[in-house]
Amino acid sequence: MRLTKLILICSFLGARAVAISNDASRAIPTEYEILRAIPRERLIALMGDKPDEKGFMGSNHQGGYWIEAGTQRGCCRGVIAGVVTDDLARADDAWRGIELTFSHQRADGGFEANDRPNGKSAKPFGAAVETAFFFLQEFGRMILVIRESPYEAHFHDRIAALEPKLRRATAFISSGYDAIIHDSSHAVNRIVIAAKAFGTCGIALHDEQLIAISRKLIAHALTLRDKDGVFIENGGRDSSYNVVSILFGQVLAFHVSVPEFETALPAAMAWELTRIKPTGEVDVTDNTRTGVGKEASYFGEPKSVNYGEVVQALTLYGMVHHDQAALAAADRVFAFMQQKPKAKVKS
Repeated sequence: MRLTKLILICSFLGARAVAISNDASRAIPTEYEILRAIPRERLIALMGDKPDEKGFMGSNHQGGYWIEAGTQRGCCRGVIAGVVTDDLARADDAWRGIELTFSHQRADGGFEANDRPNGKSAKPFGAAVETAFFFLQEFGRMILVIRESPYEAHFHDRIAALEPKLRRATAFISSGYDAIIHDSSHAVNRIVIAAKAFGTCGIALHDEQLIAISRKLIAHALTLRDKDGVFIENGGRDSSYNVVSILFGQVLAFHVSVPEFETALPAAMAWELTRIKPTGEVDVTDNTRTGVGKEASYFGEPKSVNYGEVVQALTLYGMVHHDQAALAAADRVFAFMQQKPKAKVKS
């Protein structure tokens, strides 16, 4: 079917946002098409991650040594940003971090891990599964966006060379399905992130079993909402992690049909919009995890709101659903985020 472009008149860094829809067969465009409609400067600010000279990203970079695989996921976002903005030099630079990550893969498909600065570790089985799916959820997404773009040939051989390693990695996280349910059900965003890993990698590998696991995890995630449809984190509501569930579920939905999850998004988003102040600051009142000193990061600081993910979630949801309130909120949050002092590197 031929795609048509619909121009939404909305506030978007002073520009017009483009939403793309299909005549009949598709309710939403490809992720590549949606990302292309985001102003370049904003996309780079949100997703243009670059590895350091060692190829480290996030907490590996901040710590100065290899800690684990999950924190390397930013390399995949960096490749996506390069592909979407026609900057293959940026994409190739970010790819260094991907190669480094797979150089730390173990024979069982998992990844080597060292102790975190806070004394915890991704060495135990459940944690090893988690850090692997945190990386794979962006790696699988990256492959799919590349294939939707004009640049598949540029990356084809590199992706093909990593496919056997990807198969081993997905087999490893598949073996940890019960651990995912046991360890992550208190924090539903991780269930959604795992679903995204299985779904995007399943599409990339043409593996129906992985896609089925993704849908099974999404079905479980939908049981972890309160009476108003807000995703539950540590027994309550959290204005940062609720939006993570929205964001990663929305991205999964670009690639895997999960209509029941998409049906659940408006309620979760409705509450999230009540958390966005007129200034663009995210309200953390009564949060169960972030912004209130209840949890510490790798490096001991209290966990704060991930403003970049809030902007991305509001933007993608707003563009897909033609929701001008979400897009306007994205503008406010992005402006507030730009004014904040630079935070330490996050994983």
